[in-house]
Amino acid sequence: MSKKTSAANKSPLLRRAEPYLWIAPSIILMTIFIIIPIFTVFRMAFSEVSKTGRIRGFAGFANFLNVMDNPEFSKVLSNTVVWTILVVVLSTVLGFILALLLNNKFKGRKIARAIVVFPWATTLVIQASAWKFIINKDYGALNALLKTMGLIQTNIDWTPTPEAFFAWEIACGIFVTIPFVCFTVLSGLQSIDDSYYEAATVDGAGYFQKLFNITLPLVKNSLTVATVLNIIYVFNSFPIVWTMTKGDPAYQTDTLVTYLYKLAFYNGKQGEAAAVSVIGFTILLICASVYMVSTLKKGDE
Repeated sequence: MSKKTSAANKSPLLRRAEPYLWIAPSIILMTIFIIIPIFTVFRMAFSEVSKTGRIRGFAGFANFLNVMDNPEFSKVLSNTVVWTILVVVLSTVLGFILALLLNNKFKGRKIARAIVVFPWATTLVIQASAWKFIINKDYGALNALLKTMGLIQTNIDWTPTPEAFFAWEIACGIFVTIPFVCFTVLSGLQSIDDSYYEAATVDGAGYFQKLFNITLPLVKNSLTVATVLNIIYVFNSFPIVWTMTKGDPAYQTDTLVTYLYKLAFYNGKQGEAAAVSVIGFTILLICASVYMVSTLKKGDE
């Protein structure tokens, strides 16, 4: 029996249902691992929850009010905003510049690209542990290097305050995020036809004229995707802060994700932890939506 005859023998109901049957496994997995957990977190945020995570009853906005009444919450929220903005902005700028450099043809370009991708391919826990070792006052590699070069005589305390330690965490976050931006933008750069640059050269355009009038408009979509994903990833980044400081001392280097972890698993406040998660989800949704809408509007003008 031919394929055409077999397809003709199928009932109209089966033909209509067949596409949904093919995507059913993906829908089931998304429901189990994404939709149900999101629904559960929202439910817990508005419920009275025991230390074991058992929902006892409706609590309204009590969990949110308790979280906002905590004196450390404002510090944690400001840390999260500073952490996200600095890591995303600086990694985007540096990643874009690095992508421009790697897009040029030079000897050893493949090796250079492999070196750049290495921090991204390594787990964040290993990266954070390495940075923590490098800046250690007593046996850190940074002090040892500076001593070997004769630039210092005694060890320098690179983390004398919580703010200094938080700055190093931000530096680590930028370092591990640059490769993602770089290769996302690089894929957009390689899709640009050389004829655009050749025509601009004939018209007497300089490097920066080509950059702002050809390169940036044509890689804008890649840059938008990289920025939105970066906002989400960086905002929710847990391993770097947790590995380097665990948010100590006294929540001074905490972000929302490490703070809610402490609430849930250290303090047994499951409902408040869920409330912090909902707050973070709302902030991310608003920021990503505003950024994408503003970017699309600029593209339509």
